[in-house]
Amino acid sequence: MIPCADPRAGYVAHRQEIDAAIRRVLETGRYVLGAEVAAFEDEFARYVGVAHGVGVGSGTEALHLALRACAVGPGDEVITVSHTAVATVAAIELAGATPVFVDIDPATFTLDPARLEAAISARTKAVIPVHLYGLPADLGPILAVARRRGLRVIEDCAQAHGARYRGSVVGSFGDIGAFSFYPTKNLGAIGDGGLIVTADAGLAERARLLREYGWAERYVSHIAGWNSRLDELQAAVLRVKLRYLDRDNAARSRIAALYRELLGGSDLTLPVERGDARHAYHLFVVRSARRDALLAHLEEQGVRALVHYPVPIHLQPAYRDRLRGSEALLASEAAAREVLSLPMYPELAESDVRLVVGAVSAFSATARAG
Repeated sequence: MIPCADPRAGYVAHRQEIDAAIRRVLETGRYVLGAEVAAFEDEFARYVGVAHGVGVGSGTEALHLALRACAVGPGDEVITVSHTAVATVAAIELAGATPVFVDIDPATFTLDPARLEAAISARTKAVIPVHLYGLPADLGPILAVARRRGLRVIEDCAQAHGARYRGSVVGSFGDIGAFSFYPTKNLGAIGDGGLIVTADAGLAERARLLREYGWAERYVSHIAGWNSRLDELQAAVLRVKLRYLDRDNAARSRIAALYRELLGGSDLTLPVERGDARHAYHLFVVRSARRDALLAHLEEQGVRALVHYPVPIHLQPAYRDRLRGSEALLASEAAAREVLSLPMYPELAESDVRLVVGAVSAFSATARAG
């Protein structure tokens, strides 16, 4: 079976360095918020191009604490998209705020800037553009509206490590960027982990307080906070893998180019690459009007494709009938019916890409013959 993602391959590729980093941590006896976390916070912030990094327990918590650092809470509204991982909305609700959905651009699957202004109300406090699948949202017009209306912008970069917009790394544009290091991400840990990045020293300090009970000094809470800490083992592993992130992203781009070449004559809609952005290809997402049948066929042929995401959040049982959009979310609903993620990870062999494409082509030929 060709997997959709293979986090073990990322470990094997750097086994000696990762094993050495883990041993280094184990021998120190310091396993939470030590030197490895501090070093990784600094290294990743510099990679993004901002001054401050704050390690936390997960990508969801990065978003949650980013919102809290921006003073978003009960009574506030936060605009985002419904076609995203549910973590985006879970974080908004953890902060006590209300998500408000706008539709996506059907070509890019990211927040449609033309629909943002109409969704703003007197209660709107922030916007979370999601850089879905590794493609940056169109930040220029989003930031212009947000600045004009006095809104915070929190970039959801969970799927976009190393992606670039107008030449700069995502996470450096908004008030705060939030990253996830879930094992399948472009920069993946061996468990959960997350990080907040910001150029604002005040927001960074508030996030540091919030992640550990509001402590400025141990056991004394200056504000009410939580327990959301990146541990030393994960930070040590991430420091190793960060050194290879651009190389791995280049491998993803080469795989994407091969998919494009081989699937160019197919009936699939292939991912968009905008001229102002560099796609990180966390996922290679295609569209098919016969998505479910294609998914079943690929499984039968030994190809593990996945659907990111099969139900938009506003239609999921936990959220329908209580969360609103500013208008009908037709593009989000259509995407959920049609998107399919083909295998994509840096170690994916060219021969396996050709097997995937062969299985897609066989499905298309059978459908035409039928």
